[in-house]
Amino acid sequence: MPAPILETPRLRLRPHVMSDMDAFAAFFEGSRAKHVNSPQNKTHLWYGFSSEIGSWDLVGFGGWAVETKDGQLIGQVAITQPPHFPEREIGWILFDGYEGKGYALEAATAALHWAWEQGMETLVSYIENTNERSISLANRLGATLDTSAENYDAEDLVYRHRPDADGTPEAYA
Repeated sequence: MPAPILETPRLRLRPHVMSDMDAFAAFFEGSRAKHVNSPQNKTHLWYGFSSEIGSWDLVGFGGWAVETKDGQLIGQVAITQPPHFPEREIGWILFDGYEGKGYALEAATAALHWAWEQGMETLVSYIENTNERSISLANRLGATLDTSAENYDAEDLVYRHRPDADGTPEAYA
């Protein structure tokens, strides 16, 4: 199954297409990628990109391309759990020039609503401890630092996302 299309007031979360890979290559070559594990080469980029698309068929969740309503690709939000992740994660990236506009908050909120509607009870965000912007976003999303969570990378903090106490996503609205 391909990624479902999610609409927000300013954004569209859609399945990836092949042409999105060029924008990801440019992102990983730039300074904005300093807080994420960058692929070592184009082959590794292909593996990562393909896994976030193919995981929709394998496990029912994966990556969405995030674009503005006029069709400009601006980043990605993804729910993933590769084999080395102890838990299912929600993560996000924005391409250069799109930060500071609330796009990541809007896209991640839409993905969280989708996750809660699918019955997911919790998600985490693995965030490098020096990535102040992502830590701030996790806090704005209502996530809490979970120092007892298992982690795969000693440099990362684990922020836990949960729907509000009655099981609905209104806490994220």
